[in-house]
Amino acid sequence: MRIIVVNDFAYVEGGASQVALASAIGLAARGHQVTYFSAVGPAMPELRECGVRVVTTGQHDIAKDPSRLRAAIQGIWNRTSRRLLEAILADEDPRSTVVHLHGWTKALSSSVVRAVVRRQFPMVCTLNDYFTACPNGGFFVYPRARACSLVPLSGRCVLTQCDKRGYGQKLWRVMRQQVQRRWGMLPGAVRHFIKVSDFSLEILRPYLPPEAKVYALPNVIDIPRQAPVLVAANSAYTMVGRLSREKGPTVFAEAAGRGGFRAVFVGEGDRRDEIWRLCPGAEVTGWRSQSHVIEHLRQARALVFPSLWYEAQPLAVREAAALGVPAIVSDRCAARDDVVDGVTGLWFRGGDVEDLVRKMSRMQDDDVVQAMGRAAYERYWSAPATVDDHVSRLEGIYREVMAERPGG
Repeated sequence: MRIIVVNDFAYVEGGASQVALASAIGLAARGHQVTYFSAVGPAMPELRECGVRVVTTGQHDIAKDPSRLRAAIQGIWNRTSRRLLEAILADEDPRSTVVHLHGWTKALSSSVVRAVVRRQFPMVCTLNDYFTACPNGGFFVYPRARACSLVPLSGRCVLTQCDKRGYGQKLWRVMRQQVQRRWGMLPGAVRHFIKVSDFSLEILRPYLPPEAKVYALPNVIDIPRQAPVLVAANSAYTMVGRLSREKGPTVFAEAAGRGGFRAVFVGEGDRRDEIWRLCPGAEVTGWRSQSHVIEHLRQARALVFPSLWYEAQPLAVREAAALGVPAIVSDRCAARDDVVDGVTGLWFRGGDVEDLVRKMSRMQDDDVVQAMGRAAYERYWSAPATVDDHVSRLEGIYREVMAERPGG
């Protein structure tokens, strides 16, 4: 099988890139002919080492491009990426090649989708976020730190200032979304999608084509099985991720401060100072490598996931469960799909500091926290999201997508 993986970044930039890269490497290891197409390098060395053909446009992440005009144009319609992908597709046979779209909004733009659709290649798109429908990708009003229920691109949506950077940026995102719908042909012309959680699909389903087929495939977790952590011997409540408002770090910090709990924040962001104001004893590590993140989780009593927005499928909750660490998660995001409330962890009302204090207090009971950690471990390893399992399921999805192509 020949596979073209399309993603903005050729290195691990976030969860979507991590999964795209891991799957490309895993597919190549199975003997498939894999091309990894992206805009932003440098490419992770492991790609070429395992035989993946790497093609990058050599462009900037639009958020970091020193030329803001160039970034604005590229983000709406990237002609370079479209032309280069079309050149690659010209040498491929749509009867034996499938395209897998992971991420396009940070560099490639929806121009790549048009290139694939116009040449009638079978394609599947992983719903890593909400950009297929929502202009800001989160169904979230960032200035007010609340979820958004407006219909994307409706009059009320266009008039609502929901962007982190201001209304001018919001209008640019609206323009990009309109171009994506009309010229990028996304999601309207795409027939196959991969959901990463039931929670995120419930939000996106009204905006996908009625005839679209959706496959379930959780994101991959690359953690070897070891004995579960003795969490009752640990004292730290740990958050992993970006320390920005929508992630809820200040909710966690305030709860930890009020309850006198030891709090560790593995990540970085603009809420660092506010975290220390609310919880003076908090430890903020800054960004850490994946191996160091896992080590911090092994030293945790519980993972706290306080997100205020509709996260599609956070990896940290599954990583913690794979180690035997229970999680306390906000009920506002897909993290709740991975936690059986009262069994493998606890849900709390998103944004409710007092409720989070109550749930953290419950985890202070050694018997309770150890039982939940063990249950989380057993539940995860009963159906682990390993690279091998992920690739096997991907192969099945690809075969089905190719068979459903006209003339397939």
